[in-house]
Amino acid sequence: MTYWLSKILPLALLPLGLSLLLLVVGLIGRWRWPVITAVVLLWLCSLGLVSQTLWRWLEAPWQRQPAAAAPSADAIVVLSGGRHPAPGRARVSEWHDPDRFLAGLDLYRAGKAPRLLFTGGASPFRPGQPPEGERYLREAQQLGIPSAAMASTPPVVNTAEEAAAIAQLLPARAPILLVTSAFHMRRAQRLFERQGLVVQPFPVDFQTRGAWAGPLWRDPTQWLPSAQALDGSSRALRELLGRIVYRAW
Repeated sequence: MTYWLSKILPLALLPLGLSLLLLVVGLIGRWRWPVITAVVLLWLCSLGLVSQTLWRWLEAPWQRQPAAAAPSADAIVVLSGGRHPAPGRARVSEWHDPDRFLAGLDLYRAGKAPRLLFTGGASPFRPGQPPEGERYLREAQQLGIPSAAMASTPPVVNTAEEAAAIAQLLPARAPILLVTSAFHMRRAQRLFERQGLVVQPFPVDFQTRGAWAGPLWRDPTQWLPSAQALDGSSRALRELLGRIVYRAW
């Protein structure tokens, strides 16, 4: 029940859900201000500039680094969140975002740690999909990583459970290279440190566009509303809610 509430309740506080609630209130009460507020909220959160500003705040101060620049550790820990179930009887699990997985392999090949650990991310909303860690183990072995150097946790449903499960596989105060999305890193780092692990962050999957690609304000698409920007703003605000709940600032 806690997992359901953690996934469903925040939807009412994100731009789309909150705007719909405001529209309903405005229609029922025949008030203008909720309708105007809903339109302004949707418009602002649909701008690329707003979305990118939120991402930059969440991802600071992290920057993308090559595997060779990472410090050494006892283990490389790769968090789940990169696959989704594709339609079809074959039950193929496709990549949604392989950045975490590929970065974990790069770190291992660079000799940064002797162990590569995955988490068995599983969602009660997708009971037919096996834990991601099982798939990661098979994929990594096919790509040449020795099975003896790898392990995965039992099924876990959130970052707190990932941290607790990984702590069971390692000695206390073990230094780890933690691989997850840059916007998720601060919260993940806090949760793993609370389990007694020494965390060396290795953030990937950046949502912020690098300054070397050109200033945002010169890109006209960043000034126009888009569904992609609205999705980005919503995901960024969801992570902010997660930090508040887990007190991970």
